[in-house]
Amino acid sequence: MIMNERYLRHIQLSQVGSAGQEKIRKSKLLVVGAGGLGCPALQYLVAAGVGTIGIMDSDLISVSNLHRQIIFNEEDLGENKALCAKEHLQTLNSEVKINAFPFDLTHENAKKYFDDYDIVLDGTDNFYTRYLISDQCILSNKVMIYGAIHKFEGQISVFNYQNGPSYRCLFPIAPKIGEIQNCTDLGVLGIVPGIVGIYQAAEAIKVILGLGNVLSGKLLCLNLLNHQNTILKFKKNKSEIEKIKKGGKIIPIDNKDCYIGYEISLSQLSNKEKIKWIDVRKTDELPRIRHLNSLTETVSIESLIGTKEKKIVFCQTGVRSKEFVKEMIKKGIENCFFLKEGAEKLDKWGLNKLNDKKHNEK
Repeated sequence: MIMNERYLRHIQLSQVGSAGQEKIRKSKLLVVGAGGLGCPALQYLVAAGVGTIGIMDSDLISVSNLHRQIIFNEEDLGENKALCAKEHLQTLNSEVKINAFPFDLTHENAKKYFDDYDIVLDGTDNFYTRYLISDQCILSNKVMIYGAIHKFEGQISVFNYQNGPSYRCLFPIAPKIGEIQNCTDLGVLGIVPGIVGIYQAAEAIKVILGLGNVLSGKLLCLNLLNHQNTILKFKKNKSEIEKIKKGGKIIPIDNKDCYIGYEISLSQLSNKEKIKWIDVRKTDELPRIRHLNSLTETVSIESLIGTKEKKIVFCQTGVRSKEFVKEMIKKGIENCFFLKEGAEKLDKWGLNKLNDKKHNEK
């Protein structure tokens, strides 16, 4: 009786009813990425009573997330997104079973986790993981709910629905690293991922209920600046799908090159190392990391020729810093690396290092 009262407005809909709500209760949905897209989708899916929801994300909550990732608040800063989202969402609906996976989706674990769910909602912001999700959904025969954002625009589609087209049918050629920047580099109006994430949740519910016109074979494109909404139709490409099925495994997209050996992580660094830090972000990007005495984007590559100390370049995500290191290598500059982590994690690392130094001097 409690369940009926909670979902009364659903049940009153002739297209849903008690039978439809029971379908929602029995459904299992995995959300990969608890960020700008995942947060709004999760809130509505949990509120709708989806029986089992998995949340996969290894990332930690930072202050720059809060303008769009509205599950979280200031007290959650530094916490894992998947674990924190579960805690908040469970207070919204205790009837839903929520599983938190505080780690990344990989080629090794994708099958294991996809097999436990009916639908996979893509809340990611990188092409490497998106193609991974697509391939594993094909292999596991799972529906993929797709969403993407760019500044003031968004895209939504549904793949592998009732033997329909896949993500690779729409985008058979993966972009190279740095070819398409994400919101960390370009910025995004906070409302945009909210709207796209809600669209994704709506498509997921429609798939569960077999209701209405699902966005299978269609790409809905939204533009909040001019209110132009467009639906682009695309066809199933059997050869792209068979390529995955025939191989029986995920095909990693070619987004690694000879420069990957120049990547370095904060965990590989020692507090005693002397490092020349190079910040290639724009001057208005935050956080400013002055305590590391970093050089700014105006630094000339030529001025670094012949320098022997370790040089580590950083930006927000590692995309621009990698391109800068490529140019350094072409100029014959040695002992240079691009930072795997972004500026926010570097900022915390640098402050901890500074505090440790002050403590040791006392």
